[in-house]
Parts: sequence; structure tokens; C-alpha cells
Amino acid sequence: MEIKTPQVRLEPWSEGDLGLLRAANAPEMMTHLGGPETEEQLVKRHRRYVDLNADRTGKGRMFRVVLLPGGESVGAIGFWEKTWQGQEVYEAGWGILTAFQGQGIAVAAATAVAEQARAEKKHRYLHAFPSVGNPPSNRLCRKAGFSLRGECDFEFPPGQVMRCNDWRLDLGTDIGPGPETAETAAAE
Repeated sequence: MEIKTPQVRLEPWSEGDLGLLRAANAPEMMTHLGGPETEEQLVKRHRRYVDLNADRTGKGRMFRVVLLPGGESVGAIGFWEKTWQGQEVYEAGWGILTAFQGQGIAVAAATAVAEQARAEKKHRYLHAFPSVGNPPSNRLCRKAGFSLRGECDFEFPPGQVMRCNDWRLDLGTDIGPGPETAETAAAE
């Protein structure tokens, strides 16, 4: 039996994507993220996404996930800078509309967004922090090539701490500093 991998295209998040963000604000999609956002919160997040794409300094990118060949917008994915455990990294986040979940679309999009982060040649690692209680997002990380580093406490949404898994994808040894080891620390 042949398993067909879905084809996706990542398109830069734009002014016209607020409706997609509203569609993704469904209770079933926001269960592990503190619940649905208010309209004001959605508009602020949409503005952050648009502004992130306008800033071409490598701070990150946000994308609309488009399913091919039909061209239907099925979710969002992106990466942005974060200081994590004293190191500058990229953090990834995503949301695929409920009707399109479980089809491999998120894995295809995560693989594509990792390539976008790699192309920035700025940070060595891309992290993802799905809730420990979110098996689909944790499976996605594994299937997309991330390595599980362990559980951690993570503040999201702001003011709320949740228990997450820290998944990390190495974007390449020629990109940014690697992890400090006992040998490199002793040599300094």
C-alpha cells in the first residue's frame, strides 16, 4: 500500500489572512493553547504575523499553509526568535484546521517551515513546545525530524504556565553556535 504525502505550499502571511486565523480559533483547536482568543487578541496576533513578515532581519516568518493542487488555505505555521535556556533559537508554531488534521499536512508544513528557518542561516536550532497532553502535535514533531529533549514548563499564553515537551531540530552545523559542552566551556 502506497502512502501518499500531501503537497503543501507555504505563502507569506498577509493582511487578507485574518479570516483564516478566526477559523483556527475554534475551541477544539485552542484546547492546548489556553482556549479561544477574543477578537481583540486575534487582531493583535494577526498584526504580529503580518509585521513579522515585513521585518526582513531574520527574526522569523509566518505562513499560510496551502494544500495542493487545489490551493485551499488549511492553516498557519511559522517560526520566530526566542531566547531558550540562554541561547538564541527559533521557535515553531502551527495550527491546521480541524477538517484537514490527521492527513500528514502538518508534517509536510513543518518540514517546509524548517527549510525556511534553515535558509535564514541565523540560528542553529528550531524548537517546538507542544503540551505534553497533545499527542498529535508531539507525533508531528517526531515525524518532522525533531528530537525530544524532555519536559519543561513553558509560559503560554502569557501569564499561564503549561507542561510541554521541548522538541529540537538541528538546522545545520554551519548555522549559528552549537550547544555549549563541558569541553568548550573548559577551553574558554
